[in-house]
Amino acid sequence: MKKYFIQYKPFLLFLAKFFLTYIILAFIYQGFLESYEEDNIDSITEFVAENTKQLLILFNADADILKFDSEPFIRLMYNQQYVAKMIEGCNAISIIILFISFVVSFSGRIKSTVFFILGGSLIIYILNVARIAILCVLIYLFPKQQTLLHGVFFPLFIYGVVFILWVIWVNKFSLYAKNTTDS
Repeated sequence: MKKYFIQYKPFLLFLAKFFLTYIILAFIYQGFLESYEEDNIDSITEFVAENTKQLLILFNADADILKFDSEPFIRLMYNQQYVAKMIEGCNAISIIILFISFVVSFSGRIKSTVFFILGGSLIIYILNVARIAILCVLIYLFPKQQTLLHGVFFPLFIYGVVFILWVIWVNKFSLYAKNTTDS
């Protein structure tokens, strides 16, 4: 048994770091969400919706967000037409938690790990806002393609970006990258 533990120690360490980080961050985020009443939108989702509106307006679009106390989502308006609703899952925090968990599980030096987590999280946040803005425009232009756009194309985009960030992390900054370049 000890032989297998030694043989698979790097993999087991990876799993332990990943799941521990994920569970801790998910628990903290869930606690944050529980501080809001069921019918209210959390402040992060509101901030993402506001940033999406600001990005669309930056490109001279007629955009707005509407929030009603009776609805647990924010309405995204484009050219005075309701094109999408934004819920908590649209704010990319779950994706950022997954990203952070992976980076921690392949940790490097503390400074590079912290900077990569902060920089990567910011990139994911900004690209998520851009993703939502583009999605609003495309749903307005191609309403019959909403399922394809929202359910397939844009998840591939955001998860693709996260995957590229992970590859960069593992190959350039993690302790694993340093060990493979020394051989």
